Amino acid sequence: MENIFEQGPIRPPSEAASLLVRLTRNCPWNKCAFCHTYKGTKFELRKVEEIKADIQVMKDYADKIIELSWKVGEGGAVNRNVLREVYNLYGYNDFLQNIAAWLYFGGENVFLQDANSLIMKTNDLVEILNYLKEKFPKISRITSYCRSHTAARKTVDDFVKLKTAGLTRIHVGMESGSDAVLQMVRKGTSAEEHIRAGINIRQSGIELSEYFMPGLGGRKLSKENAVESAKVLNAVNPDFIRLRTLHVVPGTEMEDLAKQGGFETMTDDEIIKEIQLFIQNLELDKTRLVSDHILNLLEELEGQFPQDKAKILSITDKYFALTDKDRLIFRLGRRSGALRRLDDLNERDTYRRLKEVVDNYTAQGRDVDEDMVKIMNSYI
Repeated sequence: MENIFEQGPIRPPSEAASLLVRLTRNCPWNKCAFCHTYKGTKFELRKVEEIKADIQVMKDYADKIIELSWKVGEGGAVNRNVLREVYNLYGYNDFLQNIAAWLYFGGENVFLQDANSLIMKTNDLVEILNYLKEKFPKISRITSYCRSHTAARKTVDDFVKLKTAGLTRIHVGMESGSDAVLQMVRKGTSAEEHIRAGINIRQSGIELSEYFMPGLGGRKLSKENAVESAKVLNAVNPDFIRLRTLHVVPGTEMEDLAKQGGFETMTDDEIIKEIQLFIQNLELDKTRLVSDHILNLLEELEGQFPQDKAKILSITDKYFALTDKDRLIFRLGRRSGALRRLDDLNERDTYRRLKEVVDNYTAQGRDVDEDMVKIMNSYI
């Protein structure tokens, strides 16, 4: 039988070039109202030997690719020529091509899947990390998702053991620091637990990346979502804060709640106002804010705290300084992939084409927002 290895459905955008190693299947909580990723699935802890067998398959594929590199005169390097040879020789082999792409991008970063791999016993995780680094000595960064509920129950000593074994960064889906919002969306944690979890990770020396979800409180809890989330993050002082704007995904409990009138979604302008308030309330030291997701309207909201705080806020001011029509044009450009930054509006041909689209919608009495929602649905 052909050698295969498991991979889960998602990883952070920042791990696009990482090797994906599946430690657990699906999500142990799987009740968040806004999430559809693992609906209808069962959570499972994979056996250590099963995971190590996957890693060995990955190593075998890597050895085969590097051997091919030597044969075609590339001296072990994995470049475009080697990628072409991999495809020519082996055709469509998703497993082999995944490893080839990883080696092409340096072969140094690994992401441990799925939604909460750190729920595994610490000693089992250490064994897997040691085996991974034994097979791939060049690895320099290993990261994973972890729920606050899990991190709050592991000790600082647990995290120190994981750091020593090679775990370098943990991604935590905080989403909100408001207990009212967390309860509404069935997150299964609390602001106090977020803080305890974050401090446990920070004290171990592992990098911490926390996720904040603007819009998660809807119109009613927008201010509380911003202010209370900033309060939690100020207490933790993570290495990274990543913005993940809420988009109500069809088929989720969040959609049902919105249809029943229990949740009022926010406009892009309202969400940028919430982000403004959130940033205004951040008091951090050596934390980097990142807007690295396609659902975020303003990708350029990025910088280091405290020194870049004013600059980041000036970008939101620049957005609101646009006319109503230019904000609509920018939103359409961003959602359709034609624009990435506010200054892209200065590109005449692109601006003209987008303006024509908006004008056509207006002339026909159609709502451009409805089609932008459809575009955003396709991103999920």
